[in-house]
Amino acid sequence: MNKVWLITGANRGIGAEIARAALAAGDYVVAASRHPETAADTFGHHPHLTALHLDVTREADAARAVQQVIDQHGRLDVVVNNAGYPLLGALETTTDAEVRRQFDTNVFGLLHVTRAVLPQLRKQRAGHIINISSMQGVIGAPASSSYSGSKFAVEGLSESLQQEVAPLGIRVTLVEPGTFRTELLSDKSLHKAQDVLPDYAPTVGQTLSYVDQFSGQQPGDPQRLAAAIVQLTNEAEPPLRFLAGSDAVQYVPQALRHRLAEAEKWHALSVSTDFPT
Repeated sequence: MNKVWLITGANRGIGAEIARAALAAGDYVVAASRHPETAADTFGHHPHLTALHLDVTREADAARAVQQVIDQHGRLDVVVNNAGYPLLGALETTTDAEVRRQFDTNVFGLLHVTRAVLPQLRKQRAGHIINISSMQGVIGAPASSSYSGSKFAVEGLSESLQQEVAPLGIRVTLVEPGTFRTELLSDKSLHKAQDVLPDYAPTVGQTLSYVDQFSGQQPGDPQRLAAAIVQLTNEAEPPLRFLAGSDAVQYVPQALRHRLAEAEKWHALSVSTDFPT
């Protein structure tokens, strides 16, 4: 049976590639974005495609969009929380408004959509929620305090959600991409906090300079990532976490080994905080 997909942030980047891959597999796709009028330019006219307006930061929008999917198709098989807001800059110079916008999209937007779909998925006793995280949802980096903070939040809520809904037949997968060749790092998408203070030049400044030079040179292929995500939805036991890209595969395990070594180094002091037995 052909699946029914709901994909947020589907008008460009990884979201658009996932939509194309799902359509190529013969599935039905509801491509949700703040600008659904661009869908014809992005995808052409496809009988299995529906373009839908959705601002994930508005809870009522999410509820309305999900109801439209159910009214049209009667079910929902795959939900891809892809909509995101990329912001880079030093924590000290990032404004409250910028951080809130980041979290409103990356965290609360994902929560709005997820809470909206769960009643239908529970009713079906089936469904697959795919949350697009990042390798920076596992490891931090200079200039990424706000972005990593939002993705760390996605990691924690997704891991807990998976334990809540697994007995109901609902699957959850975190996709942790490295750097993929989309517009994410371009001026069209990337937002930057204020000018870098001199004290942060060797850390934040260096990262921002690298990002400017690296845009368009990322090793990850969005089309291949989309194909991998479609494959994950066909697996009987999909992973909770899926690292995507050679850079993610290199850096994330390295960071986890360092974290484990640090825990072992401080083990004696850590256990000393228990009540004496």
